[in-house]
Amino acid sequence: MTQLHGAVPPSRFLPYFTAPAIEALPDKENTVIVLPIGAIEQHGPHLPVCTDTAIATELTGRALAALPPSIPAFALPPVWCGKSNEHINFSGTVILKAETLMRILWDIGESVYRMGFRKLVLLNGHGGQPQVVEIIARDLRAEYQDFCLFPVFSWAVPHCASEFLSTRELEEGIHAGRSETSLMMALAEEHVHPDRAVGEYPPPHQGLLTPEGRFRYAWLTHDLSKSGVVGDPAGSCREEGDKMLASLIEGWVRAFEEIHHFRMPGQGAG
Repeated sequence: MTQLHGAVPPSRFLPYFTAPAIEALPDKENTVIVLPIGAIEQHGPHLPVCTDTAIATELTGRALAALPPSIPAFALPPVWCGKSNEHINFSGTVILKAETLMRILWDIGESVYRMGFRKLVLLNGHGGQPQVVEIIARDLRAEYQDFCLFPVFSWAVPHCASEFLSTRELEEGIHAGRSETSLMMALAEEHVHPDRAVGEYPPPHQGLLTPEGRFRYAWLTHDLSKSGVVGDPAGSCREEGDKMLASLIEGWVRAFEEIHHFRMPGQGAG
């Protein structure tokens, strides 16, 4: 069979199960279902357009592979494209409208609930759509009040990337910079082209208004960058990426374990 599971262990890839086997799974209320959510969008001249999807799916698979067998957790195939219209002026970008992505996530979430599962992780790898993912998680929670949803960014777990980044890169490096480049070298080095890499930060600003932060303006990538890079990949390397990857996997293993044991406040601890 063509491998559909990628980095996910076959035993933890839900689509390989038969319908009766899914029906018979024990303790569905505390079984963790993981939906990786990515994007197909430009990542400058040096990274592949699948970067966000690759990171979300690889972190899912590798963390599930490292998860203790006693923790029931299974992955769905990724939602491989997303709301990427900030990159509309760059080639290689596949764009879903916000309402399209919301409908897709709603229908998948509702299907997971209908199977009897009550814990769904929306593991989002694209920084342009956390608001969409969070809205759907909240709306599904309101519709199905015994449904626990976890809309979490792929980099939100504890990790060591900050050890390698300058202060400016930490503050302004939001797309195709050093952390993403090093991590992709660890995940898919053959598709990374460091010889083509360029660094570019947003123009200087004064006062309250910033591209990101508490008082922001709505921007498109070409407002901030000619190359499509918002950050500086200089210094990226495979060794650094391997360390980031190991720390992210460790963080996601811990997260999946906590989600398995999680009880909504007021419902008691597991």
